[in-house]
Amino acid sequence: MEIEKNDRINSLFGFYESLLTAKQKAYVEQYYGEDYSLGEIAENFDVSRQAVYDNIKRTEVILENYERKLQLYADFLRRNQAADAVANYVVRHYPDDRQLRQLIAQLETSESV
Repeated sequence: MEIEKNDRINSLFGFYESLLTAKQKAYVEQYYGEDYSLGEIAENFDVSRQAVYDNIKRTEVILENYERKLQLYADFLRRNQAADAVANYVVRHYPDDRQLRQLIAQLETSESV
């Protein structure tokens, strides 16, 4: 469960980072992206561990609220699932069609975060 939460927060952070304050960005990036402990982050910013913890928890809620309202991550996942379904269909039914494979490759690279 913890790995799934980390992946989700990192993904949401990728979509909504520009909407966060500098401190929120730094704390979340260090905690989730660089695997710093609360104590290490607190030391880096000369604040208490509790302050870091509270800020990270508030930022998680903020990221989830942005996602609930904007659905950017959910839309991204749906597009990727659709692209995967098309790719699987092409591989099964048109394995020798280079043009279709190139189009799918273009779709996959244009949707990456």
